[in-house]
Amino acid sequence: MTQNDSSAAPTDSGLAGDLALALRLADAADAVSRSRFRATDLHVDTKPDRTPVTDADRATEQAIRAGIEAERPGDSVFGEEFGTAGEGSRQWIIDPIDGTANYLRGVPVWATLIALAIDGVPVLGVVSAPALGRRWWGATGLGAYTTDVLDGGTGAPRALRASGISALSDASLSYNSFKGWDEEGRLEQLTALARAVWRTRAYGEMWSYMMVAEGQLEIAAEFDLQPYDMAALAPIVQEAGGRFTSADGADGPWGGSALATNGLVHEAVLELIRARG
Repeated sequence: MTQNDSSAAPTDSGLAGDLALALRLADAADAVSRSRFRATDLHVDTKPDRTPVTDADRATEQAIRAGIEAERPGDSVFGEEFGTAGEGSRQWIIDPIDGTANYLRGVPVWATLIALAIDGVPVLGVVSAPALGRRWWGATGLGAYTTDVLDGGTGAPRALRASGISALSDASLSYNSFKGWDEEGRLEQLTALARAVWRTRAYGEMWSYMMVAEGQLEIAAEFDLQPYDMAALAPIVQEAGGRFTSADGADGPWGGSALATNGLVHEAVLELIRARG
């Protein structure tokens, strides 16, 4: 199987071509990001918001933008490193390396996130984690899939399905960052949620949300996020049968926070973590 064969899921939608393009863009991104992972000459800067950025972040986003310009020149692009270019109802949203802090420390939990939003609604997403040998993708009406092996390996695509657990007391939670909940002033809510569920962990980055889509977790939630952190995640979770909102229940990736669940426990989680007062 080649990586681009991962778009071979049955489709009858015009999004099929966009999804195939997104997978090709992920191939190009992986080639750049892997070549710089654990490089001894990796260059790291600090952005005005005090977050790190590497030469690999910038080069990966440039590779994706070049592919979009070549194949969808009329679409706009919103990326973490180079901002917004173009106008129109179709917008590609890019996080070239989600998990830059992991990347620069040699931790393999990082990924390229590529989404397409139409009229502000994310309709497809690709999450490619080459250091883990994993890729996940989904598009509205086309389902959600993953593959365990890239680069011509034997990992055939398999469909994603969120878990069927409906009792919060049986659910598993990834809260991602204790500090993030603290800075948001919601430690009380996190404590209440942790007491209500079966198991808590902080897997972090995009992985928590993909584990919800795979049915390995029921809940993933965090704060202090940008749209490019979330846009690719939402269609995958939703096409797997889950639900994706902000921590206060707003649909989409625009609320500055994320709550992804299997759908069955979503309202119960919202009841516990919504802002009070």
